Amino acid sequence: GGKGTKGAELSKPIEGEDDFIEHLFTANTHDHILFFMNNGRVYVEKVYEIEEAARAARGKALTRLLGLQEGESLAAMVCVSGFDAGKFLVMCTRNGIIKKTEISKYANYRKGGIIGVNIEHGDALISVKLTGGDNEVVMISQSGMSIRFHESDVRSMGRDTTGVIGMNLSKGDAVKAMEIVDPTCTLLVVGIDGIGKRTPFDDAETGEPVYRKQSRGGKGVIAINTDVGVAGALSVKEDDEVMLLTKGGQSIRTKVSDIRCTAGRNTKGVRVMRLKDSEALLGISKVERAEDDEDGSLPEKA
Repeated sequence: GGKGTKGAELSKPIEGEDDFIEHLFTANTHDHILFFMNNGRVYVEKVYEIEEAARAARGKALTRLLGLQEGESLAAMVCVSGFDAGKFLVMCTRNGIIKKTEISKYANYRKGGIIGVNIEHGDALISVKLTGGDNEVVMISQSGMSIRFHESDVRSMGRDTTGVIGMNLSKGDAVKAMEIVDPTCTLLVVGIDGIGKRTPFDDAETGEPVYRKQSRGGKGVIAINTDVGVAGALSVKEDDEVMLLTKGGQSIRTKVSDIRCTAGRNTKGVRVMRLKDSEALLGISKVERAEDDEDGSLPEKA
């Protein structure tokens, strides 16, 4: 029933941006954090190499911590305890390319970064997920299409490779998100107009997939009916919270439980965020609790 404690001081918002905690995990000092950039480069840091700070401190900018190259921006973060065989990194690009690489291939990292995936001209890395080799993935496009397939459809490749077609996109379309299918979660898809829907991956009664399984490389099925396009998609639990950000710099934090869960896949959804006529939703992110955490203070394990 307590309010919790302050977890980190955030940077002051600048025009068009809002700062909030998106990634939060408990790590041991000898764990590794992999920072994947939009251009496919990956920087690896041991936890103990990152300067320890007070719980409420602001922290250090990634540009200074990693020495990023010009034009690089963070696409994904993955925390691992080691580079043992049997675990994989599944990567997805904006143009629908997907790649799977055994995490052991990243053991020989160096300062200044290494190639995590070859990104073709005009493309960008958007998501990286850690898998156990027997997971299913779902990709969601800007036009509201989705494709679900088993990761075994993607053969394991080396680091310095491009990948294969995961989703066959129509002209002008782009992948907005990739998530790991988790039967205990629901898929939240929100449009640029603030209309969103939350749907289970599988039917709770029959166990049949709501998002049916397909083979890699197909066009997919409709995830949400939208005339304006998808801003983002997330795999969420009932007690999660999400942050919705607009192009004008406005933001709203909302509980997933406040968004009605629908059984049907091919539906338009409900209003998640009310926007002005000139506004458009830029994206959505899962928010990790740091302030006003009703469960108590944050873990302090380093």
